Amino acid sequence: MPQLTHIDPVGHASMVDVSSKPAVRREAVAVGRIVMQADTMRLIRQNGLKKGDVLCVARIAGIQAAKLTQTLIPLCHQIPLAKVQVDFELLPRAVAVTATVITTAPTGVEMEALTAVSVAALTIYDMCKAVDKKMRVEGVRVLRKTKAAA
Repeated sequence: MPQLTHIDPVGHASMVDVSSKPAVRREAVAVGRIVMQADTMRLIRQNGLKKGDVLCVARIAGIQAAKLTQTLIPLCHQIPLAKVQVDFELLPRAVAVTATVITTAPTGVEMEALTAVSVAALTIYDMCKAVDKKMRVEGVRVLRKTKAAA
């Protein structure tokens, strides 16, 4: 059975030592969605919410969240992000969120991609909660992660 990488030999939480790993290009794509009432989706499409442009604010929040992942998740490494892209697909009763994060580093960026998706969806929730009490965030997961050969 695989061992947890963030646990030291005596069972304490530990940050993984990646100092011997080469810096290579890494990319992670995460997805999720926020489900809502059709009327809420109509307001998003029409930019009719009092708080402003929901998707613009959610995109910026997702990008900012990816950049701050190491401050939110205690054992994540501080890594340089080369690109963070947050995209939305408007469905009849949901907004699908996709985040793509790229770095050149000795460790991956899936946590940054997951954080971007989560915070973008939560921002949509926050901006729409006055008109829709039944929204839910679901399906947040890593869709793909890749790394170049060392």
